[in-house]
Parts: sequence; structure tokens; C-alpha cells
Amino acid sequence: MLTAMVVVFVLAYAAIALEHPLKINKSASALIGAGLLWTIYALSTADHELISHQLGESLMATAQIAFFLMGAMTIVEVVDAHNGFEVITKRIKTQKLSTLMWLLDRREDRLFFAGIIVIAANAGGAWSPIGDVTTTMLWIGGQITSLNIITSVFPAAVVSLLVPLAITAYVLRGRPVVSPEHIEMDHGLKTSEFERKTMFFLGLGTLIAVPAFKTITHLPPFLGILFGLGIVWLVGDLIHRRKDDEYKQPLTLAHALSKIDMSSLVFFIGILLAVATLEHTHILTALAPDELVRAIGAQDKAMVARANGVGPKLAERIVRELKDKVGSLALLGPGASGSAPMPKGSHAADAVSALANLGFKPNDAATAVQAAQDELGDSASLDALVRLALKKASR
Repeated sequence: MLTAMVVVFVLAYAAIALEHPLKINKSASALIGAGLLWTIYALSTADHELISHQLGESLMATAQIAFFLMGAMTIVEVVDAHNGFEVITKRIKTQKLSTLMWLLDRREDRLFFAGIIVIAANAGGAWSPIGDVTTTMLWIGGQITSLNIITSVFPAAVVSLLVPLAITAYVLRGRPVVSPEHIEMDHGLKTSEFERKTMFFLGLGTLIAVPAFKTITHLPPFLGILFGLGIVWLVGDLIHRRKDDEYKQPLTLAHALSKIDMSSLVFFIGILLAVATLEHTHILTALAPDELVRAIGAQDKAMVARANGVGPKLAERIVRELKDKVGSLALLGPGASGSAPMPKGSHAADAVSALANLGFKPNDAATAVQAAQDELGDSASLDALVRLALKKASR
């Protein structure tokens, strides 16, 4: 099973990387890969209840990211529909190439500055939890915090931008700007200065406020972005309430939802669900005993949750109950002698594996799981079995 899943994942990933030569949309490759991986996993596993539970967990985590991205992209589309970005672009005036970072008339100049824009976008996205999809997923998953990513990465991001920018400014010093013919960017719509500024600053403020919302309320970021989206929607309707429907329809959020890049959104859903199968089959997840001790000592629930068979809720309880006992954990590996017989039951092997990955001796893990199973019965769920076995093994 594992070999087949790895082969399918590699082929799907290769199809994604070769999207343009193959002329096959990467979203299709990601969805097919996810479907095949979950099918292989389900057909090779007898515990269908476990598969359903794991699929539900994966779908919940994936949906949070999808809802967040959908909300953020919709807000950007609304701001763009109102020509809100003109609040910034109309203030950019220069006569020198060394200070111009926007579109120019000569193709070679456009390509040159396109590289700087890509560097700037990546540098800006690296230090912010909402800067790009990678940091957003890490932030939503609890692997990073807003304050830590900003304080630790921001200086490096600034340097990565300023160095190529300084080189560019030096190379292009003194060269005049060849401006293209001015093109109105109002999409055929006329918006007032008040409308442009209102939607620009409201949209920008909503995106910036999401990390603060998560920090203060401890609610997931997708709820914060949807909350902000509702506010933007309300303000937009109030601003245009006296206009004819035909005129205001392109400015509404309903229209903006039809313009977001759904192909990219579907791609992320497919690739996240595909990777989830590798996590559930323990192909990607692992936690060394010394890492576990450090994680419990630092009360790092996200790190503990990386252990095979351990979910977020169980990780929280492990940290709470063992934070004062990490020094006494047995950190011997599977080579210990005198192994107890493996207890029987649908979840017994997974429970023993979970305790072993948490640093307990296989012998102690098997004994604890057997005792927990005797008390709970063979029909006990995996979560209940691991919880009770952990409690018994920690005594």
C-alpha cells in the first residue's frame, strides 16, 4: 500500500510541475491524486470508521485554509473593482528608471522590473502570516505565531529585498523613463474618491486585523476573514444602495466571488487532501523521543501532535498531564527486550504505536494498552484507548 501511495503522489506531483508541457491543469492533477490516494488507503484498511474519522479531520483542516483564501481573494477583488489600488498607484511619479518599480513601455524594462516585483512579493509574503499561502497554512495549522514570524523573518526579508533593489538602482541610474500610453483602469466603472479610499482602507484593514482577531479571541483565522468579509460586504451595499442594480452589480461581493481564481483554490484543496493521506499513513510524520521531551517541556502542543496517532486534543492533554514528568519518561526504542505480547483489538496496534512514538518502551506501551482495553472493552475508540493507556503508562 505505502509503495503504491508514494508512486501515485510522485506521479501527481510530477504532473503538477509539468503543467505547461503536458497542457493539463494542475488542479486536475491534484484532485485525481487526492482521489487515488484516499481510494488506495481506504481499500487497504479494514477500519472504515477510522478512515471516515481521518478524512473528516483532513477535510476540516483543508476547509479552514480554503475559506481563508476565498475570503482574502474576494476582498482583494472588491478593492480592485472599486479601483482602490489607485490610492497608491496614482501617487507614483518619477522620471528615473532607478526609482520606478511599475510597468514600463519597453519590453526589456518590463521583464527587468518584473523580477524585482517577484522578489519583493516573496520577501513581503515570507514575514507575514497572511503574506502568502505557505505562511498562511503554517499559521492556521499552529506551526507559527504572528509575532514570532514577524520578529524573526522581517529583518531577513528586508535585506533580501534591499540588496537586489540597490543593485538595480545602481545599474539603471540616470536612465529616463519611457512611459506607456495611459490606460484608464476603471473597468468601465466610475467610482468616487470616497468609494475608492473607503474600500481600499477597509479591505486592507480587514486583512491586517485577522492576526489580531486570532490572537485575542483564539478563534481560527478563517472565521476572522469571513467576519471581515461580511463587514466589507455590508459597507459596499450601504455605499451603493441608491444606485441602479445594473450599475452597482459589478461592484458587489457577489460579482467579486465570481472573479476569484477558483482553479487555484481547488488546486490547494486537492494537494492538501493528497498530503493528508501520507500523514495518516505515517509516511511523513515522525517525532523523536528527545524532540518529544523538549516539546512537552516547552508545552508545544503542535509539536506533540506530530507524533503518529496523536491528534490536537490528545496532544493538549499529554502536555498538560506530563509537563512535570518529562524527566521520568522512558526514552528507549523498539530494541528493548522482554516485549509483551501485542494486545488484540481493532485499535490496539495504533494505540501501542502512539505510545511508542511518545517515548514509552514498547513493552510498557503494550501492557498499558492491554490494561486499558480490558477496562474499556474491545469496542473502545482509538482516542479513548490511547487516553486511558497513556494515563496507565504514566503512573
